[in-house]
Amino acid sequence: MSPTSPLLFLILVPLVAAALILLGSPARFTSLVASAANLVFVLFLVAFYQFGSELPYQFVSMWPVIPSMGISLTLGADGLSLLMLLLTSLVTVAAVAVARTPEKNGQWFHACLLFISAGGNGAFASIDLFFFYMFHELALIPTFLLIGIWGSGDRQAAAWKATIYLALGSFVLLLGLIGLYLIQPDGMRTFDLRAIIGLADAGFLLPADWVYLLLLIGFGILVSLFPFHTWAPQAYASAPAPAAMLHAGVLKKFGLYGLIRIAVPVFPEAVVVFGNLLLVMLVGNILYVGYITISQRKLDWMLGYSSVMHMGYIFLGFAALGVLSLTGASLMLFAHGLSIAALFALSGELRERTGTLDFAELGGFAKPMPAFGLLFGFAAFAAIGLPGFVGFAGELLIFFGSFVGGEPLMGAVAGREIFLLNNYQIATICAVWGVVISAVYMLRAYRRVFFGPLNDRWSELPEISASARIAVAGLIVVMLVTGFFPGLLIKLIESAQI
Repeated sequence: MSPTSPLLFLILVPLVAAALILLGSPARFTSLVASAANLVFVLFLVAFYQFGSELPYQFVSMWPVIPSMGISLTLGADGLSLLMLLLTSLVTVAAVAVARTPEKNGQWFHACLLFISAGGNGAFASIDLFFFYMFHELALIPTFLLIGIWGSGDRQAAAWKATIYLALGSFVLLLGLIGLYLIQPDGMRTFDLRAIIGLADAGFLLPADWVYLLLLIGFGILVSLFPFHTWAPQAYASAPAPAAMLHAGVLKKFGLYGLIRIAVPVFPEAVVVFGNLLLVMLVGNILYVGYITISQRKLDWMLGYSSVMHMGYIFLGFAALGVLSLTGASLMLFAHGLSIAALFALSGELRERTGTLDFAELGGFAKPMPAFGLLFGFAAFAAIGLPGFVGFAGELLIFFGSFVGGEPLMGAVAGREIFLLNNYQIATICAVWGVVISAVYMLRAYRRVFFGPLNDRWSELPEISASARIAVAGLIVVMLVTGFFPGLLIKLIESAQI
């Protein structure tokens, strides 16, 4: 165990940068330097990560906070943690690059972005579940401020609705974590995830499926699991583009990451017991929300609902509990985070130039903004899961892994035994149909924005800014490289303790 984990750097840099900005340092420049430094540092950590190590976590350090309760600031990372830290750093750099400093309280705007990044890094680097929870809460507060102060449309209502839903989810999650603490033997209680997994493997935890149910509902609300999803589209449509990028691209992954981290090793039997319930809910995400997405008449609302829909795929990978499906779910966390961040960045650029995202008022933008159209096309294809992008590899692993999930069912027809579809296979078929739904709404949106007649008032629209062009292109390049070579990320995921 090292005396000071290098992971602490990823938390302190954005916090120090935020403090410097509030003290008068140039906001945009300081944010860019801090976020770029974190990205470089994460790449170094990945490069020095020891594959095949017997240690479940590396770069570990621990600072006791309340030893009597087993609470310590314990930082460490395995392959899955590093994947999420890489996602956080990439999206943060892109979000800061596309951010426009508001005329009022610009320093606070950039500081809030950095606070979200610090909270995300702290959550993904925490082994202690108490701080895992607290870092996420740290990141939620500036999210509400960004929507309520610098958002658009009915931003106050959107901020309050998101606050109520996410506060409820956080409260239920806290009850679940307390329940997880209480089912441990007296004298051995801790929030250290490594120790909890050890107790579960040794059979020392009290039977408590209700704890998993609390975790599922709490994390599910935070992830916008159907039917707790209605806060997300309105919040993303009203949020400034950088805030939507960071929340939809990073913070929304906290819930699924937490379920994979905690429920898979600690409550595998409970996952199976409540499997049918989860299957119904995730199919709601894919089909019900998918059809609602098709009906949207504004680009920002369509992207908000599409983000909710795609969570259903990742939940399917989690529910199946197979190596293939969990690997695919982990890969989709990364893939969706990058694609939705790129799309919200481009949506924000369009809003800045036109003042509207209503499909009825748009059209023909491929002529005045060809670079914008090219980037949007690549980002849309990545979101659909087109082969060549990392999302395709993630979806493929989920579909194959979930189709073999559950117990095989047998029936008889005319005296012959035949295989029947079980619930996991039915859910997988629904998920495959969801890919068709995704293609429909994304391609329709692309046609409405970039083709057809061009209104005269848009004939002189300026092209996408250089900084936004570089940021979005960078995300697309990462999705392409990891799409052609998904083994780079799968190797990281396979080394994780899930």
